[in-house]
Amino acid sequence: LIYQKFKNKLAEKGLKAMEVKPGDDFNVDLHEAITQIPSPTPELKGKIVDVIETGYTLNDKVIRFAKVVTGK
Repeated sequence: LIYQKFKNKLAEKGLKAMEVKPGDDFNVDLHEAITQIPSPTPELKGKIVDVIETGYTLNDKVIRFAKVVTGK
């Protein structure tokens, strides 16, 4: 109950979770690359392979970068 109220209050103030999916383009302004792995398919080369930690924005300003794994 306390968690939901806290989460709702932050959302009212403008906090949003970033929508990051595997296959999205890697953007240095929004993502932090933790590691690179050989890409499982040629389409994922230079793109996001896995999302480790969700990023957040507050009123369209990044307060925590999304931590991702990229394909090499």
